[in-house]
Amino acid sequence: MEFSDADAAALYDVLNPWDPEQWPADGFYDGLVRAAGAVLDVGCGTGAMLHRAREQGHPGRLVGLDPDRAALGRARRRADVEWVEGTAAAARWHAEFDLATMTSHAFQCLVTDAELGASLAAVRTALRGGGRFAFETRHPQARAWEDWNPSRATEVVDPAGRALRCWHETESVIGDVVTFTGTTATADGTVLRVDRTCLRFLGEARLDAFLADAGFAVEARYGDWDGGPVTATSREIVTLARRR
Repeated sequence: MEFSDADAAALYDVLNPWDPEQWPADGFYDGLVRAAGAVLDVGCGTGAMLHRAREQGHPGRLVGLDPDRAALGRARRRADVEWVEGTAAAARWHAEFDLATMTSHAFQCLVTDAELGASLAAVRTALRGGGRFAFETRHPQARAWEDWNPSRATEVVDPAGRALRCWHETESVIGDVVTFTGTTATADGTVLRVDRTCLRFLGEARLDAFLADAGFAVEARYGDWDGGPVTATSREIVTLARRR
């Protein structure tokens, strides 16, 4: 059974439905997007956040940026949003946006110092003076990768009607970089697809150093989606940074 990039993108939307009323993280970003005149969603994936914003009447400019061509194929089902194929580091906008976002832990896909620095610099350049950059990362103290194993597989029916099992499995933890695989299999365990990903888990101090070097000042920092502070048990580092 073939399981293409397009199939994987469609499955992502089933596994990760965007619903600001149900999911506090989605609600957090939805509020920021609604209040901004021009929005750049970096790592927009299948475009669900911007789709929702336009459906709910957002009147301003909405732009989604992502290197995944199959995900953008789904995003482009709405033609009243701008969709751009590419990476954050290669972005070339200049003072065009009030808000930039990286949702769904996309920020952690920036693994090397060079990639982080170039990406943050490009996002800052894309923002107008005083523009804000909102994103979240998994707090390293929560060691989320320890829960990524086949015993926590999700059973789902994809848009093509196939019964599937999906799971993540950690391969290695080297410094603050975690490498893991995402497996998609049939209900009987036949593997259809394996994707390998690296994520960087930065603590607050290192994260803030990168932001400062790129010309951002941290405006707000939360440890949960209800606006609580970062504590010794926080699983998230939610950051709202302002262009200096």
